[in-house]
Amino acid sequence: MKHIFEKGRREEAPTLVLFHGTGGTERDLLPLAKRIAPDSSVLSLRGNVLENGMPRFFRRLAEGVFDEEDLIFRTREVSEFLDQAAGQYGFDRSRLVAVGYSNGANIAGSLLFHYRDALQGAILHHPMVPRRGIAFPDLSGIPVFIGAGTNDPICSASETEELEGLLSGAGASVTVHWERFGHQLTPTEADAAAAWFRKQFGL
Repeated sequence: MKHIFEKGRREEAPTLVLFHGTGGTERDLLPLAKRIAPDSSVLSLRGNVLENGMPRFFRRLAEGVFDEEDLIFRTREVSEFLDQAAGQYGFDRSRLVAVGYSNGANIAGSLLFHYRDALQGAILHHPMVPRRGIAFPDLSGIPVFIGAGTNDPICSASETEELEGLLSGAGASVTVHWERFGHQLTPTEADAAAAWFRKQFGL
């Protein structure tokens, strides 16, 4: 996968794994990573799927309708790439915190849905429910931050609440931060994610 790796100043800090939104690149969320955890190493990925020339992490059939078969395949692809990158760059595979926006938040959420040890934690900005009707791994002790907009036309408040319930039901410790906006990632939401990260990981 196309990616950027930047080594951080503190090796004991979790490595951030960045997942951009539709049409983004591996450079989009680098400023957000600095805001959240300036001393952490960063691995930022570019999605391998193109939709009308725009990078994504998995295909969709329509707005809000995921290609579930491709989602499963791409989730495994990302998980295997993280294993490979840990060996290549020497970071601790067990200490990864995902930071994703929109489509990127959905693939990060899918990692949690499918793989028990994929992530140590996750910051999901405006995610949807990746899949329904599946058995979850045990997510006990995994902290998850969800940033949501009460007026989000793509990800409704009820979708956010459903995702919170599914993750909490699997044992994750979920914090939801609401903004009175739409699908955009606001500075106050980014600051809330940064404060959450410092509280969870002592940095």
